[in-house]
Amino acid sequence: MNNVVEIFRPHRIVPVVVANSLSEGIGIGSALAAGGLPIAEVTFRTPVAADVMAALVKRGEVLVGAGTVTTPEHVDIAAAVGARFLVSPGLSMAVAERAREHGIPLIPGAVTATEVQNAIALGFTTLKFFPAESSGGIAAVRALAAPFGDVSFVPTGGIGTDTASDYLAEPCVAAVGGSWMLPRTAIAQGDWNTITDLTTRAVSQQVSATP
Repeated sequence: MNNVVEIFRPHRIVPVVVANSLSEGIGIGSALAAGGLPIAEVTFRTPVAADVMAALVKRGEVLVGAGTVTTPEHVDIAAAVGARFLVSPGLSMAVAERAREHGIPLIPGAVTATEVQNAIALGFTTLKFFPAESSGGIAAVRALAAPFGDVSFVPTGGIGTDTASDYLAEPCVAAVGGSWMLPRTAIAQGDWNTITDLTTRAVSQQVSATP
């Protein structure tokens, strides 16, 4: 129902964007694109999230997804502004049904065998493993992949430049999500060059870790 592997295949790293203003969001999007990573999961964690998504969709520099999608209303908003994919920290039937109605791929979260089975029963084959590092890290992803060979995971949460390549080397990992290329100090100062440099390094990391 929601195989989004093809969306992530060209990048395999999905920057998780928390923008506190429209200018921040636009600056982040441009810096990511300049660094060779034209994709962004803009999270519903700030009041300006929808405006940032809409602006980035209009500019066309990055492929825009909506993150921290926890309600059907979030799905409606994301659909209205043109988001291409949805990411949720867990699995909600209401969110899944609304995403299906809009025809937007949803990546629900799952960290246990029961949660994975429930997601599979609803037709999901690409799942967010969140919070990754505090839920067992790579060892836990490998353990879940063993009985669920048709499932791809997108680990997110606590992943940084020192661990991303290890996750990306796993065949069951479709992509990793994170914000290590988006330090808050650089964003607050409008230091887009630093973000572009960190993004370029992340892209190089992804290439070297391809399984």
